[in-house]
Amino acid sequence: MDSSNSTIQTEELYLANSKFESCDELLKSVRSFYYDKGYELSIKDSSKDKYVTLQCDRGGSYRDKMGIGDKRKKNTGSRLINCPFQFVGKKGNDGAWVLKAKNLTHNHEPSTDMSGHPSFRRLLPDDVQSVKNMTLSGIPPRQILSSLRQKNQNLPAISRTLYNLKAKIQKENLNNRSTVSALFEELEKKGFIYDILYDSVGHITHLFVVHPLSIKLAKLFSNIFVMDCTYKTNKYKMPVLDIIGVSCFNTSFYSGFVFLSREDEDSYIWALNVFKKTLENHESSVIMSDRELALMNAINVVFPNTTNLLCIWHIEKNVLANCKKHFPHTEEFDIFMLCWNNVAYSTTPIIFEHNWGEFVLCYQTKKVAIDYIKDTWLPWKEKFVSAWTESYLHFGNRTSSRAEGAHAKLKLYLQVSTGGFQQVTEKICLAIEHEFNELKTKLSYEKIHVLHMCDSSVYRELLCHVSHFALKEIHMQYEKIKSGIMNHCTGHFMATMGLPCAHRIKGLKGTKLSLDLIHPHWRLDTLHLNSADDSHNDCAKEFDMLLSELSSRYQKWPLTKKELATSMITTLLNESDTFFEPMICRPKGRPPKSKKKKGINSTTRNPSRFELVGTSQTPRSSSSTSVLQMNNEVHESSLLDLNSYPLFSSDDMI
Repeated sequence: MDSSNSTIQTEELYLANSKFESCDELLKSVRSFYYDKGYELSIKDSSKDKYVTLQCDRGGSYRDKMGIGDKRKKNTGSRLINCPFQFVGKKGNDGAWVLKAKNLTHNHEPSTDMSGHPSFRRLLPDDVQSVKNMTLSGIPPRQILSSLRQKNQNLPAISRTLYNLKAKIQKENLNNRSTVSALFEELEKKGFIYDILYDSVGHITHLFVVHPLSIKLAKLFSNIFVMDCTYKTNKYKMPVLDIIGVSCFNTSFYSGFVFLSREDEDSYIWALNVFKKTLENHESSVIMSDRELALMNAINVVFPNTTNLLCIWHIEKNVLANCKKHFPHTEEFDIFMLCWNNVAYSTTPIIFEHNWGEFVLCYQTKKVAIDYIKDTWLPWKEKFVSAWTESYLHFGNRTSSRAEGAHAKLKLYLQVSTGGFQQVTEKICLAIEHEFNELKTKLSYEKIHVLHMCDSSVYRELLCHVSHFALKEIHMQYEKIKSGIMNHCTGHFMATMGLPCAHRIKGLKGTKLSLDLIHPHWRLDTLHLNSADDSHNDCAKEFDMLLSELSSRYQKWPLTKKELATSMITTLLNESDTFFEPMICRPKGRPPKSKKKKGINSTTRNPSRFELVGTSQTPRSSSSTSVLQMNNEVHESSLLDLNSYPLFSSDDMI
């Protein structure tokens, strides 16, 4: 034995004869001693206030806990090589802890770099708490790690450390509950309104969730909703029907989420019926969607008095995807699209008939393209042509781009598409609470700020009582009067926006604009946003009243009726409340190239059909580009900036 090994064993014997005040002090001293020697120790077993057995962290052997067998061994490795080194710490009668060596030999060389040992990368308690807080805030692991390294540049943790810690936190949060049970308890605790459908085995097939803050906003701004499905949000591969509302500030908010196993009419009818119950008596006047027939039919069934408008932008892109192949020259197709938009934006039924007749006559040689538009879109002209849509109160919403932006924001919170119901719901909470606080602050801000452009006697009654967005829209109408550029009044602006048009303002002859001219949707003085929402308690109060009435009437009933009531209540109480997660439906075949590039866990949408059509053609010339610019100017006021929103997936193209 060389002198160095002799020195180590002497130090070990000295350590074994030492006494420690507590078990923690013993562990800290022993681990620190062997860490400097290139070894790491782990606890093999222990008993509180009695003993603790320490071994080399390479002691023991690989155990197949999951029962996978040799298949797993081929793809993984283990640091465990049955190292015999062991120490035993015991608590004496005097309360002090002492060490007793069982085996002081190792069957491997000491490590020159300790970063390969898991315990080396263990986070301190303060760092663990920081990780928990930042995880609840929806911060990605890579950013959490960067934040921790700002405090400690020598932080030994790696990405895998945070992933393991997040998994441990999630397991602790479950507290031996199933994921579905934990989900329902969390939803009830946070005041969500939710409903489910399940199959004969108990697997959930449909889940409807509404945050209490979303309920409050949906009741305050119930005039218009935008509905659209988004994909790649959860590990069950279930599409999510996203219901979006529009605030008085012209901003979007989440009104509800529905996880669907199928996008059929029955599923949509169930979802809309539940949503209608949350609105109570606040039924919307307009619902914007794309041309999804199942959803359109469901809207007609559940909301018969509501107008269903179609997204004009998606119609344009569908026409692009289906008609461009019939035009060999890009310039010719650009003119075709300009003529089609001239038809879609006809201001009266008579003008529409005239424009449509000229359109058909001009492109009679393109029979396939004309027949596509005639068969697919013309039957729904009342839902997207300006001659009809401009008579409905849609507050300037002619597209479903709000839903596209909402999908994008939600996926920024989700980060990956492999989360379960509980993880997705937690991220939904973050998004909703964030946007509610934004709206609350904006309300307070606009109640005390005056727009310089509107600081005149004409707007005096409106200032701090009407949202800035509405004031700017009115000011634009006022500027038309000053410029003298006024066309014949169609009444469209007042009908769609609920605000006075230039002709109405001119008719007032300089008198002050009254609040009576403003639709309640834009009013601030009647709006109150408080985080507390007691709407979910209304059902509980109603139920308590029914129970009280049942109890009083029960005493007067005959025996047979009493037995029937008791039997029905017993049946309800004995119904099984055990549900399971949805069955994961994996797509057939190899993932498309976009998935391969982005990763199978990505929430990024697949390319839309019109994008594939566009990229397959030759680049547009400068002349055709100018035609499209003219085309965009035709309906610039009706479309939002679509470049800031992700586009539909190929599944949405007709």
